[in-house]
Amino acid sequence: MLEDFQKTTFSFNNKTRDIYRKGSGPAVIVIEEMPGITPKVVEFAEKVQNLGLSVVIPQLFGDPGAPPSIGRFAKAFFPACISKEFNVLALKKTSPIVDWLRGLARSLHDECGGHGVGVVGMCFTGGFALAMMAGSPVIAPVMSQPSLPFAISAKAKSDLGLSDEELAVVKERCDKESLRVIGLRFTNDKAVPKERFSRLKEELGDKFVAIEIDSSPNNAFGNPSTAHSCLTEHLVEEEGHPTLDGLNIVLNLFREKLVDS
Repeated sequence: MLEDFQKTTFSFNNKTRDIYRKGSGPAVIVIEEMPGITPKVVEFAEKVQNLGLSVVIPQLFGDPGAPPSIGRFAKAFFPACISKEFNVLALKKTSPIVDWLRGLARSLHDECGGHGVGVVGMCFTGGFALAMMAGSPVIAPVMSQPSLPFAISAKAKSDLGLSDEELAVVKERCDKESLRVIGLRFTNDKAVPKERFSRLKEELGDKFVAIEIDSSPNNAFGNPSTAHSCLTEHLVEEEGHPTLDGLNIVLNLFREKLVDS
């Protein structure tokens, strides 16, 4: 799945990671979901690249290009949970890895040009798209099923995974630069509680575009009650399906902010 991508590295703050890139034009960073850069993540990245954009997938965990499995999930999930780079339980704190991602965004903006950078975080990395707005030129942020911090308490369910100071920067940028933040979740997804989206609406108002896809039992669209991955594993590319509608809203954001601007 990654044969058409160029594999390079990016270094920042004494940390070097592999990145996979394709295309030309303003940059969009696609941050992998658990258990890694799966074929469906690559398919999504190629949809973004086809808009006329440079797409970059950093490898943060997992085996690049491998399909998801229980074994691969365990291999990626448990080390990430104990890694100091990911805040899985801490409230009002940004995961340290976000600093590296901000550095990547700044470097790509300098190299690829345009008015700014797009970013999609998914699952474990979903909230990183919001946090990256503080300290980098991200102007098209997408939070797909943002799962951190883990929703193990009432406070955790409404936490956004960044400090109050960084949230203030995000809010100011949204107002001054007319930016929108897109969030996607399935309604029955316990890993992405409704309280988190309610908090985003409270903080960002109409600058937050919530795409909440029905996954209740016996829903009209046939979405499984366990559905989680809005843009990848549980995407149904059929006309009129809400997951396809959500994908098109995301692609239109990138088209508007990065291609047509």
